Amino acid sequence: MAKLLATLPDGKICDFIDQKIRNDTPEEYVRQNIERRLILELNFFSEQIEVEFPIKVGSRRVRADLVIFREGIPHQQENAWIIIECKKDSVQPTASKDGVEQLKSYVLACGAEWGMWTNGKFKAVYQFIRDQDGKVIETIEPNDIPSKDGSLEEVDRPTRESLKNAVGDNLLFSFKICHDHIYVTDGLQKQPAFFELLKVIFCKIYDERNFPNPLEFYATAREKSTNDGRLTVFNRISKIFDAVKAQYPTIFAANEQIKLQPRSLAYIVGELQRYSFLDTHIDVKGKAYEELVGANLRGDRGEFFTPRNIQRMTVRMLINPKVDEMILDPACGTGGFLVIAMNEVIEKLKQDAGITEQSSSWMRDALNSKIQEKAKQCFFGIDINPDLVKATKMNMVMNNDGSGNILRQDALLHPHQWESRFKQELAAALKIDFKSLRSYKDLAHFDIIATNPPFGSKLPIKDRETLSQYQLGHIWQETSTGWEPTDQPQTSAPPEILFIERCWQFLKPGGRMGIVLPDAILGAPGLLYVRYWMIKNCRIVASIDLHPDTFQPHNGTQTSVLILQKKTEAEINQGILSDYEIFMAQVKAIGHDKRGNTVYRRDDQGEEILFPPNPEETPLLERTATGEGTVRPIPRQKVEDDDTPFIADEFLSWKKQVVLRW
Repeated sequence: MAKLLATLPDGKICDFIDQKIRNDTPEEYVRQNIERRLILELNFFSEQIEVEFPIKVGSRRVRADLVIFREGIPHQQENAWIIIECKKDSVQPTASKDGVEQLKSYVLACGAEWGMWTNGKFKAVYQFIRDQDGKVIETIEPNDIPSKDGSLEEVDRPTRESLKNAVGDNLLFSFKICHDHIYVTDGLQKQPAFFELLKVIFCKIYDERNFPNPLEFYATAREKSTNDGRLTVFNRISKIFDAVKAQYPTIFAANEQIKLQPRSLAYIVGELQRYSFLDTHIDVKGKAYEELVGANLRGDRGEFFTPRNIQRMTVRMLINPKVDEMILDPACGTGGFLVIAMNEVIEKLKQDAGITEQSSSWMRDALNSKIQEKAKQCFFGIDINPDLVKATKMNMVMNNDGSGNILRQDALLHPHQWESRFKQELAAALKIDFKSLRSYKDLAHFDIIATNPPFGSKLPIKDRETLSQYQLGHIWQETSTGWEPTDQPQTSAPPEILFIERCWQFLKPGGRMGIVLPDAILGAPGLLYVRYWMIKNCRIVASIDLHPDTFQPHNGTQTSVLILQKKTEAEINQGILSDYEIFMAQVKAIGHDKRGNTVYRRDDQGEEILFPPNPEETPLLERTATGEGTVRPIPRQKVEDDDTPFIADEFLSWKKQVVLRW
């Protein structure tokens, strides 16, 4: 058995398949994701795959990135079955040296049946049909290479049983491939291209949920190769989109159509059809989707989306084992806080019902019905940006269909300035009379708020009526007993300060919030009145000082997460309480650097540490192609240098000791 490495020198990676040490380059990043896909999605044995396999092309000796052989066949050039070439994203498929033609020359030299070329943003797959003498008589461009046990029919038209759960960044690769294809082929700008892709993703999810009917979201290689076939795909997907519009009338207008060309739509469907969007792990989907959204919808309103590890830490610190609490994000962005909170509740529901992967279909259907019920009853999101509202609904739909209560509105406005439709939809979901939403005093309907409000000096709130409904929107003066607001509204106020009070107004007495705030609020001398207001009206439960690179590479503002609990009226009237414990922590490692590159845990000598994979996330590869019982060493992997899970664990232990009310 090969020795398992413990550390890696700087700038190196441990290959997922052969465990050799290689340079950590952009091209290697693409190859490592493909290797994970071959093993964890397509179920190949590592013994079937050769990395950097030497082959002879004419008079030259070259190395193919990945070569796959059928089980039990000697690993010789003439026995190659599938050849894969991986390039960095700057290499174009038309490149004379490293493009698709390079792959084809390797395939023809080996007599292989399949070839795939990818740079992470473009993918080309070829099947070479040969006669008895080995001469190529036809070249087909299928959607994908086959899995180890998959039939060619499943490549063309998958069944529910054959859908794959995406691993690593492979779903992100597929999203980028689709978006770039729309951008280039259909001539759409980035944002319209994104929303056309959104329609197709909705169709994919609807089709997966349309049980027990067979899947209709597919495009065969033959269909993609002819104009008539592409039109057939277009009509088939358009029919699904009609059903999507009927189910989600608040997202898509009744007269809305898919605006992609038939050949473009057929290509995109072929790229996405192999994955299960419902069963793929939340983090894989979340990273892929939110990176795509951020690249296309990030605006100029302080919209710097919260990293998922910060969202998860905050939600874990807030969530109670109860599953009937009302949860709101009044500046929901792409919906990350809500999706993570939703999945925490789902796990609780599964535990309570004893649901496992082996549970019967009727039990799983009952669970899904319960999940949709809780989503409609308990999860709410508000955002001023209509594009982000649509993107959040998509994110919730992709994560167990919680799209019903994602609403478009400026949450800071006075309630009588809110649009009637918004008030009616919010009131209906809360099961109250919409006429009762008259002022800020009528908003206390939520148990939990998790949010990262927009902040910055470029976004001041100047509307007098908006400012007048907040104590923190008024000018304050120092008195002998503390600080008091005057009757005079300020001329302007930063939105993040007003959001503190608006979140407090949304909470029931005893409710709690997790909010990301600039550190200036916690330390600037001129904002002492804000801190006084928080201490008077809230219990300060926790303060987490975030790493300076948390929002890099987009924003360098130093921030913290505050966990606050709204006092009852009686507690507020008692005045400021005597000393009590506050949980405080500092995030010294956030998992990435200021350029956004992932940072991994290191030992005292500065070398990156290799850890065994988490069996819950990555199945252990204790198997061989021969089945003779020889166990191949389990590949160890680098782990992100991220303090947030440990801080959440420490907080939960501390919370038990101080006996908080949740």
